[in-house]
Amino acid sequence: MTDGQEARVAARVAELNAAFGDPADPANPVGNARLLAADEAGELSADGEKLLDAFGLNAEFVPTALGGRLERIDSLARVLREVFRRDVALGLGYGVTSFMAAVNVWTEGDARQRARLAEILLGGGRVSVAYHELAHGNDFLRNEFEARVRPDGSFVLHGAKQVINNAERAQAWLLFSRTDPAPGPRSHSVLMVERAEVAPERLTVLPRYGTVGVRGCLLSGLDFDRAPVPEHALVGQLGHGADVALRSFQLTRGALPGMALGAADTALRTVVSFARGRHLYKRTVAEIPQARATLGGAFLDLLISDCLCLVGTRAVHLLPDEASVYASAVKYLVPTLLGEAVHGLSVVLGARFYLRDGEFGVFQKHLRDLPVLSLGHAGAAACQATIIPQLPRLARRSWFRTEPAPDALFDPRADLPGIPFDRLALTGDRDGLSASLVAAADTAPDGTPHEAAVRALALHLTDELRLIQAESLALVPLDRTALASPASFALSDRYAVVLAGAAVLGVWRRARARGGDSFLADPAWAAAALDRLVRRLGRRPAGLPPDCAGRVWEELLRRHTERRGFDLYDTALAG
Repeated sequence: MTDGQEARVAARVAELNAAFGDPADPANPVGNARLLAADEAGELSADGEKLLDAFGLNAEFVPTALGGRLERIDSLARVLREVFRRDVALGLGYGVTSFMAAVNVWTEGDARQRARLAEILLGGGRVSVAYHELAHGNDFLRNEFEARVRPDGSFVLHGAKQVINNAERAQAWLLFSRTDPAPGPRSHSVLMVERAEVAPERLTVLPRYGTVGVRGCLLSGLDFDRAPVPEHALVGQLGHGADVALRSFQLTRGALPGMALGAADTALRTVVSFARGRHLYKRTVAEIPQARATLGGAFLDLLISDCLCLVGTRAVHLLPDEASVYASAVKYLVPTLLGEAVHGLSVVLGARFYLRDGEFGVFQKHLRDLPVLSLGHAGAAACQATIIPQLPRLARRSWFRTEPAPDALFDPRADLPGIPFDRLALTGDRDGLSASLVAAADTAPDGTPHEAAVRALALHLTDELRLIQAESLALVPLDRTALASPASFALSDRYAVVLAGAAVLGVWRRARARGGDSFLADPAWAAAALDRLVRRLGRRPAGLPPDCAGRVWEELLRRHTERRGFDLYDTALAG
């Protein structure tokens, strides 16, 4: 392991936060007022891009062995969270698309491709990834865009790709392409194609798409007309494009929702400010019980989401043979939780959530931008379709049999080994996260009312896992595919909620054992978060000790007053 990882990432987070400055300052070129003006104009903030150039954000996407700063996936999400906290479009439009493209090369590319891509990114360039064709959505194996293989091993590109971020200004593209006209899992490959390798007369950049959210992102498409590209464009093996994509998704599906927490944090912060300053019925909105419950619930949803993101990103390092199912659970459940939380906050904000400028204008921007993150390169259904076929295998081979995950999976600040790009498995037959839930339910202390509540809720989740196990073993073959019945999709939803509960429980237990964070070590928040998840499963647990909600509210107010992040890191914020 590498010494000083936490110090390095904390320093970069602080540097980026300071560079963005006070979001409420109207003179700040990257403050809320200027970012909202850029959004209204359908542009990315030029000042924001200059700031990220100066910070060298692209280095975050390049492994340390190639000269960059990418050593941990959880740290990447934590750094980019500071960009998303200000502007989702800037986070996506400046560079996250480059990361989504680059992981294909870091995972399966050869030494030449990795070195060249690192050179492009560290030189300030951009790369784009083109999975989608609008006619086929997430059904990648039906994509028609062709890379015809010539006798000398080179390719001829023909067809169009749509909805590509930065298509027009990227120096290279990662293209998911049909290399075999026959159907089946070996019909597609991934190519890394540099713009300079394509004859200009063979390429047309399609018109830009208008969008409701992330208005500044430059979404367009590419139309190739029998464009020759060299043999060295092939990433990995011919016909293994689906495998390349699925391994890459294990990195991006966990990281992107973790970045999005920054936008949800700002939405919550905005509404807490409103609620504390607005008076109704001779009291502040924050003193109205329903509003307080909504704000406290949103805070818990952010903490739950960060716990699941944490284990999803750290599993890449510690449990690479299990990361596939965890990453899919993160990408499915976290955008759902954040979307529901922000919608609830809009009710508290009332008519002001429609405002597109002023003190509360940033809220409606995040409200519009966040749903884009639930799609990305794979929507909720695609993530569930990745989970469903693994459920019977996990039910048969892992649940209630596997050893618990290592403690380091739940520690936000513990060092990690390097990213094992070559060890990511397409599927797994072990689930250490669920095993940690079972072990915790058996051994959790119950000496205080809060601890007793945590243990009782953990037992509810364990009972739910037993039901999921039985139902997973009973799935008929068709219900283990993307054509599964709604019941199978509901099963994957329940499993993701159980995993979120296991993550919360693990983070609380690790904080309790390690010390240093009195709030995360407090069973009150863990009980409140687990109660929220257990009720989401349709269960009706016993009521919580009455001061659980009060402890969560107290922490929410402290962080708002002291300008601290509403996530696991309690980050100091500018302003």
